[in-house]
Amino acid sequence: MITLRRRLAVRYGVISLVCLFLLAGLAHHEFVTEPRLRAQHQVTDLTEDWWAEFAEVFFYGMMPLVMGIGWWTMRRVLNPIDQLVSEVERIQLHNLPQLLPQTHKGDEVDRLTEAFNKMTMRSDASLRQMQEFTLHASHELKTPLTVMRAELETELGDEALTEEWKDWILCQLDEVQRMTKIVEALTFLAKTDADQVRLEMQPVELGELIRESFEDAIVLAEPHNVQVSLLTCDDLTIRGDRHRLRQVLLNLVDNAVKYNRHGGTVTMSLQRMNDSAVIEIVNTGKGVSAEAQEQVFDRFMRGDNAVMSAIDGSGLGLTIARWIVQSHCGAIQFISVPDQQTTVRVCLPLDNVVSAV
Repeated sequence: MITLRRRLAVRYGVISLVCLFLLAGLAHHEFVTEPRLRAQHQVTDLTEDWWAEFAEVFFYGMMPLVMGIGWWTMRRVLNPIDQLVSEVERIQLHNLPQLLPQTHKGDEVDRLTEAFNKMTMRSDASLRQMQEFTLHASHELKTPLTVMRAELETELGDEALTEEWKDWILCQLDEVQRMTKIVEALTFLAKTDADQVRLEMQPVELGELIRESFEDAIVLAEPHNVQVSLLTCDDLTIRGDRHRLRQVLLNLVDNAVKYNRHGGTVTMSLQRMNDSAVIEIVNTGKGVSAEAQEQVFDRFMRGDNAVMSAIDGSGLGLTIARWIVQSHCGAIQFISVPDQQTTVRVCLPLDNVVSAV
């Protein structure tokens, strides 16, 4: 097995020998053959001195040759490193267990590849352990939460309770329901990580779904004095999972209302644009800073506005929405102008979209 360092040394040694032989050949031609030919043909024009001849041989002959061969050699030797970099850049969460190809030459590149493979195997094992823990933990939490909710609802039906105790039970019931939603969201995300979620793909009338979400938004907005309007609603039909798409829209309109200002507005629209069906939900809340916008789809990410205002939420809704949209071959964008408006845009590609008849 030849290491990369030794391979470079050997190749540069060979290059040096070749260059010495070529230099000797050029020098022999300049200092021996050419003067003899001049003498035989009685050439009397001026000739250069010895140092000028040597400089001509070295700089015009050897320098380009050495640089060219050296560049070619370095390119050949470092090519496996370039290939390794390309392979590493292609590693994503979904192909983490895929091993990088080895050259089996036993050099530094091969050792580095082996180290990368061992590291990705350890990372994949740790990731799977975390996914299994989240899935099992969220599943185990459902039973005690269900029991707690049932007991609290039973206690709430006791007519002998004072108003103070009823308020306390209602407060605890709200917390249990909030924890239940978080556990359900964690369970769903854990299943998506483990590739255990299957979408029921069928024709879905997207326009009808938007109108249903618009009615839901009106009900949600009424306690907050927020005006909801549906600007455009083209009749489009896509192939998708109706339940999951409704889950996305309900989450988006709920956020648009919760993170809005009192007396603000929410506008919804669905229209075909170029090669996409575009859903836009715009609200007039405080918005999110430019730095936070890059992280809004991360798990448990909540903006300063939500934290300071004590708005109920888990920071998992947009993460779930992104997964559902991407599973429908679509894209979701979050665009916010602080203290003006926030727009969430869902785009579905044209090859999944046909006009409803």
